[in-house]
Amino acid sequence: MKQTLTSFIDFFYPPFKKLMPLVTFRYAACGGVNTLMALFIYSMAYHHVFDKSNFHFWIITFKPHIASLFLASTFSFSIGFFLNKYVVFIESNLRGRVQLFRYFLSFAFNLCLNFVMLKLLVEVFIWDAILSQVITTAIVIAVSYVTQKYFTFKTT
Repeated sequence: MKQTLTSFIDFFYPPFKKLMPLVTFRYAACGGVNTLMALFIYSMAYHHVFDKSNFHFWIITFKPHIASLFLASTFSFSIGFFLNKYVVFIESNLRGRVQLFRYFLSFAFNLCLNFVMLKLLVEVFIWDAILSQVITTAIVIAVSYVTQKYFTFKTT
């Protein structure tokens, strides 16, 4: 499966060869799919699961845009790690558990960044939740690439 997915992505690489290295293209392709999936889950959760209403979980109440962020993030964490480990940063010689721990740290940082930006855009600037999530996602993607390449999956 890994080889099939990698071959499929690499098939589309030649037109982009002069613009970016293969690892960047793979990151963009895998990250794009993971991002679209996460945005889809976010939108479905916001509109249908949480129905634009507060979500009460134990003793904490989440606003719908934040509950949707956490729900979408649970899916994107797993899919993102496996795509990055087995398709994008395959040259990394770090042990899998080290990569997973580092990926979790990077993911947690990016989730906090996304959380703060989403709270700011939706609750302070009163922007639409879906538009705000798209904007924060674009910023988090740039931060994420740097942390994945130079921290989580770095080569020694």
